[in-house]
Amino acid sequence: MSDAGLVVFDLDGTLVDSSVDIANAVNALILELGGTPLPLADIVAMVGDGARVLVRRALTAAALDPDRPGRTGGMLERFLAHYDPHLLDHTVPYPGMVETLNWIAGRLPMAVLTNKPARATEVMLAGLGLRSHFRDVIGGDTAFGRKPDPAGLAHLAAGAGVAPPRVLLVGDSPVDLATARNAGTQICLARYGFGYRFGPDDFRGEELFIDSPADLMDLLA
Repeated sequence: MSDAGLVVFDLDGTLVDSSVDIANAVNALILELGGTPLPLADIVAMVGDGARVLVRRALTAAALDPDRPGRTGGMLERFLAHYDPHLLDHTVPYPGMVETLNWIAGRLPMAVLTNKPARATEVMLAGLGLRSHFRDVIGGDTAFGRKPDPAGLAHLAAGAGVAPPRVLLVGDSPVDLATARNAGTQICLARYGFGYRFGPDDFRGEELFIDSPADLMDLLA
């Protein structure tokens, strides 16, 4: 159970399953550069630290040197040129997420904290009809930096007037776990998310877990 006064969601792998659209855009970039596409699972395993890091990891895995002269500076922009027009081709909220957000909205304020660029985040949330649920949305290319930097989470807590120990961060990845620890908030890990990659020694015992979005209702009841 959680006594949260604010619920903050990660986006990719927590609110929405965006794995296919992300992987397709990465492979489009790789093909543009003359490389061989990577398996979807390999690309998904690279997600979590922001688009710039994802592009670097993917190019390296495809044997395309990300530091080649003339390549580094524009690779993020070229990836986004492939991704932005296709943000919502296959991306959908996880089953039960809309109902869960509707339930939480009548009880607690909510926000989004993601390493996805802010503009793409806003477009995605609006296109899926989710934006109205959240009082604040912070992307990974803002002045707050990227998770696991706790600055964005601390800002959301302060804006809602909620002390960090009563903020619940809902995420699916080791980056989310590190962010919550750095900010001194509660953490709920979504085991259904594509970023859920943990070993047996990663937990301290205070973590909360859900296997579906609907489990959040029980946790917050």
